[in-house]
Amino acid sequence: MEQYFSATQKMEREVMFPSLLRGVFPQQEGAAPAAESRTDLYERYQLLKAIKPMVEKGLASVADQSPSDADTDVDTSSDSNEAEDAQLEERLSHHLNGLQQVLTHLTRDTNALTRRYSQILEQISPSEGQPSW
Repeated sequence: MEQYFSATQKMEREVMFPSLLRGVFPQQEGAAPAAESRTDLYERYQLLKAIKPMVEKGLASVADQSPSDADTDVDTSSDSNEAEDAQLEERLSHHLNGLQQVLTHLTRDTNALTRRYSQILEQISPSEGQPSW
């Protein structure tokens, strides 16, 4: 989770002119651009920026829920509770695994976009490390 937020913060700090990403398409390391990918890096940048508040809000709403809200049905048998607990653990594990995969993918995309933006800046700047003014 921290890697994702760190990557998005770095992207937001470094990508000063998102319009430079228009018409630049993502590509795999060492591979040709994917023919089916019609989303340029500008659109991805906008998407990644839009997703971040949703992730933050989702995590905040999960943290705000109290555990006592889920414990309203006390009249069931203990065997049934144990089966439900096992099922809940399995479902939680499944969803956490899915969340981890999504965050890993988003982090990878964010880092790739930031790297590509830096490459674009290097290509258009007259000399590295020296201001042009």
